[in-house]
Amino acid sequence: MPSPHRRAAPGPGAAAPGPGVAGTGPEQQPPFPVFVNLRAIGVPFSWWREQALRLEAAGYAGVAAWDHFVSRGVRSDPVLEAWTTLAAIGGATTRLGLMTFVANVMNRHPAVLARMAATLQEATGGRLTLGIGIGGHPTEHVAYGIPFPDVGERVARLEEAVAVLRALWAGGPVTRPSPFYPLVDAHAFPAPVPPPRIIVGGESRRGAELAARVGDGWTTPAATFAERLPPYLDALAAAGRERGHQQVLVAFDLPKGGSLATSPWVVDPVAAAAAWRAAGADGAIVGANSTADVDGLVEAAARR
Repeated sequence: MPSPHRRAAPGPGAAAPGPGVAGTGPEQQPPFPVFVNLRAIGVPFSWWREQALRLEAAGYAGVAAWDHFVSRGVRSDPVLEAWTTLAAIGGATTRLGLMTFVANVMNRHPAVLARMAATLQEATGGRLTLGIGIGGHPTEHVAYGIPFPDVGERVARLEEAVAVLRALWAGGPVTRPSPFYPLVDAHAFPAPVPPPRIIVGGESRRGAELAARVGDGWTTPAATFAERLPPYLDALAAAGRERGHQQVLVAFDLPKGGSLATSPWVVDPVAAAAAWRAAGADGAIVGANSTADVDGLVEAAARR
């Protein structure tokens, strides 16, 4: 598998590549990065760390963490917080990419998020990919007293949050008016070099179009990919942005209790990567619920 920073095109966060799923010959296409979204609900941190280390050793591009605080099922299930989990994994690994999948814009003020991301980017030598979206678990917000406005406002907040992230990652001072996140003489050092790539999660047409306008890339579930890709590309063109500068990641969610035993990413990952590249993706995010799922991914990597 490739490093998360060996991409189809250059962009923010580029770093030295690792091994690629599609080979390394001069006539072959760039590697197809696969991030593994390890289950973060109902598991201890020790399990998460062990699986992340195994995936790094197997050559996978990176690991991705959900941004949730409360289980949708059994409320007493442990839930690993995304940013502290990724920070700890960053300290335990040397090459593995780290991704939020995806950070809920309502969970943290974007100025605070900018500082968190900049620190993690420096601490890990540029291995962070910041996935961000509008959130989708209102019960969690009610439980924690975190506002959860309507979709329209959350979309507007996400667009503003990305602007705040980019402004503060330049170091400052930054003064900018905003209906949600005004900044006055804001300094943010150290500035991350390079700044993390921002991948906007968007399942709807509106989400895909927002990703095209403000993101460094886009992620959406496999089930909606073919339908949402054309409006994403149209919005990119309308914004005067180049497709080659974006990273598009197709996501494969695994339901609770689901298994990767028969997944193409275990059975024939080279063919799976080739098929999704042909469909328009630059990489994938693959869910893994259990040690057996990671066993399958590690064994698949060894067969290549």
